[in-house]
Amino acid sequence: MKHIEHYTIKWHDTDANRVVQPSRILAYMQETANLHLLSNGMSLDALRDEKGLAFILSRIAIRIYEQLHAYEEIDVETWICESRGLSFQRCFRILRGDSVVAEAFSIWALLDLRDKKLLPVSTFPYPIEPDLPLGPEVSARIRVPAMSLMECVGERKIVYSDIDYNGHMNNTHYPNMLCDFTPDIHRKKVVGITLSFLHEAAYGHTLKVFRAERENGYFFRTVNEEGVTCLEGALMTEEFDGLDK
Repeated sequence: MKHIEHYTIKWHDTDANRVVQPSRILAYMQETANLHLLSNGMSLDALRDEKGLAFILSRIAIRIYEQLHAYEEIDVETWICESRGLSFQRCFRILRGDSVVAEAFSIWALLDLRDKKLLPVSTFPYPIEPDLPLGPEVSARIRVPAMSLMECVGERKIVYSDIDYNGHMNNTHYPNMLCDFTPDIHRKKVVGITLSFLHEAAYGHTLKVFRAERENGYFFRTVNEEGVTCLEGALMTEEFDGLDK
């Protein structure tokens, strides 16, 4: 069963090409998931404060088929899929009228904040029937090249504007961060994002960003000061021809 929210795109969601930034695409999706949780009687804050639990994004794949612009009206759908073990599966779809603009498949974990351990799906059953997942073309699987095949292209400090109540960089910030390390990004449009979160990026830490070229984009890996990999990801881009202005 799908949960649907209606939004009007804000001008401040757009970039230099007047299309919505990739991080804002992810933010609209996750806000809809938050409201889905709230509609079932539990906010994210209550989940943390009353139960000592937090949903942690493990992996997500986003495919962007059309670009969005300021003040357009969109509907964002989200639904849970059949889940088992420690993995909660959730899908997303963004529609502009009848046109599918973007889709995403994600895998989440439920963390016990006191014991610092992951809990099984049975710990938090949604009181609704799961729906079918998206097709295999929206897969969150990713294989990033070995570190020896990647180039260190810079550093990124985790600052106040990055963090949420967990004290870590909010996952919706990562797509724009990867864009910041993509050559000539202002001449391109993002059509695909895959993110695999392996370790939190904590406030005040500095990440080294590694990059390797791939077909139609780049692979990325971020590593903290202790040498621990925080993120493995990929960005798929196409040349921006100006038709989306």
